[in-house]
Amino acid sequence: MSEPVFQFEEFELHCGRFQLLRKGRPLRVEPKPLELLILLVSQKGHLVSRREIVEKLWERDVFVDTDHSINTAIRKLRHLLRDDSETPKYIETVTGMGYRFVAHTTVIEPPVTAAREPSPAAQPPIAAPRPEPAPDNPSTVSTASLADKPAKESIVLQIALAARFVALTVAFIVMAVPHKVSGLLHHDTNPPIASLAVIPLDNLSGDPNQEYFADGMTDELITMLAKNSTLRITSRTSVMQYKGARRPLPEIARTLNVDAILEGSISRTSGKVHMNLQLIRADSDAHLWAESYDRSANDAVTLADQAARAIAERLHNASAAPKAPARTIRPDAHDAYLRGQYFWYAGQNREAIKEFNQAIALQPDYAGAWAGVADSYLQGTATSQFDPIEALPAEEEAANKALELDPLLPEAHLAMGEFLATNRWEWERGNQEILRAIELNPQFTQAVHFQAMMLATMNRPLEGVAMQKRASAIDPVARPWALPRAFLWARDYDAALNDALAKLEADPNIDYLNFMTYRIYRARGNQKEAGTYLMKFLKLTRNEKAVAAFERAFEKSGYRGVVEMELEETERDARAHYISPFNQAVLSGELGDREKSLTYLEQAFRVHDVNLYTVTCDPELDFLHGEPRFQAIVKGIGLKPPV
Repeated sequence: MSEPVFQFEEFELHCGRFQLLRKGRPLRVEPKPLELLILLVSQKGHLVSRREIVEKLWERDVFVDTDHSINTAIRKLRHLLRDDSETPKYIETVTGMGYRFVAHTTVIEPPVTAAREPSPAAQPPIAAPRPEPAPDNPSTVSTASLADKPAKESIVLQIALAARFVALTVAFIVMAVPHKVSGLLHHDTNPPIASLAVIPLDNLSGDPNQEYFADGMTDELITMLAKNSTLRITSRTSVMQYKGARRPLPEIARTLNVDAILEGSISRTSGKVHMNLQLIRADSDAHLWAESYDRSANDAVTLADQAARAIAERLHNASAAPKAPARTIRPDAHDAYLRGQYFWYAGQNREAIKEFNQAIALQPDYAGAWAGVADSYLQGTATSQFDPIEALPAEEEAANKALELDPLLPEAHLAMGEFLATNRWEWERGNQEILRAIELNPQFTQAVHFQAMMLATMNRPLEGVAMQKRASAIDPVARPWALPRAFLWARDYDAALNDALAKLEADPNIDYLNFMTYRIYRARGNQKEAGTYLMKFLKLTRNEKAVAAFERAFEKSGYRGVVEMELEETERDARAHYISPFNQAVLSGELGDREKSLTYLEQAFRVHDVNLYTVTCDPELDFLHGEPRFQAIVKGIGLKPPV
């Protein structure tokens, strides 16, 4: 009996032909996912355990990380079937157990056709009888055969001469252009892996409160791969958008412009940590490496480093740079550090400082935690979460301590450079610290990005554009607004607008990029377009009530009415807590209010507002450049007034 055909909605699964069709058209499906689909569908709604899947599909492939291979196959099937793990139409996950195919299926037995005699009309015509060939004997060869012999010898001779000519021609080409021919003859169908992205690890602990641990281990894998290999590693900022996303890995790789993807999962339960990792080549979706790690929770500190070294060796990309002796980190301090990182990336700087300080209390020589404290105070001050008067001394202490404890830590040099530049206004010293951070880790995009800002601040905007291009080349997805801003600061409005609009075409919902596009249009004098993008930004970042109020202001007075409303809001909030006076100066500058803008700038100077470093860069303040009060502020922070 032939294999059955399963039909469900618009799909047909032909088990015998090993084929999946949608609306009668065959789909491209890799073998393992298709085997898994056949297994699930054939069970007719019954649960299929992960153990059963392993036994049926991967029993002999002992080198494969089967847990993660199952996850990958399920993800590919869901993408192919256009299914959703949250509200499944086809494949349902039974947490901790396995999977169930839940769609209604109809079994269609393929028709069995008996062999039939062809009809008379279908039979070929009977050919006329041919004469028997003459026996292979010279004495019986006909005169016609003898007459053909010279012609045949002539043809053979011509072929031989042609072959010799071709051989000589090829030899000449090989001698003349050896490199090109060698490249053609020895084309490498599998070029070496030069770049890699780490997709956020899935948290399989069954506890949402462990998300910080999964994110933290993802971050450490990225850091350690950059440290232990010569690969270009995509930053955390770019890859975190794929957390929980079920998109095909080749598509993710194309977006991130990388050769390979590292994906995996991690769980921490009952004092044990289990981590699965799988390295996949982007162009072929082929598995390059897989490993499972089982450690006690106390040994989780070294997991990322071990995995990164193994991957670098597998890809023959291990870094030749000498390694500093590894520092021993207490597990509980490391865990507090990961929580701090989680809050810092979420912009919750008070919570981040609390966790970093907890790590320091457990291990006072934890340089990374001290750098985390400094970064949190800087970010918190820039976003008006902290008053500079209380934050700056703590930031200085933390940056100094981090550098004292570990002079080879790039994050420590970045923290010190940021402090010197934005708080002490010691631009050259700050720039040297940033350059040292980049020297220690050339892929440290946060440092490269900050150096681009420093160059613009020091009246070197074209160098700032070049440096930001370098940051964007290392990490093309992170900070999509940064290159348009670099062009804006260089007053190259056309380049700024072209770059911003191209990125918005790919993703129109990047909030700060919409804001940057508003600023570019405003600088160009395109008020109507500026207002459109300002409203887009507000709709992406504010609640419905606030957006409704801004829309009324926009309908009444255009974007100017919206800016007035924003300024009034900051002035009201400033009565209750610290608000960056520099940001208020920029809003006043957008309205053309010379006196109010200068007053806010002088206030920003008095309180050491960390945002003041862009005072000569922002075009909203260009109309103040000839004002003696403005020039005094610029000189006061150690910069040359713009010409």
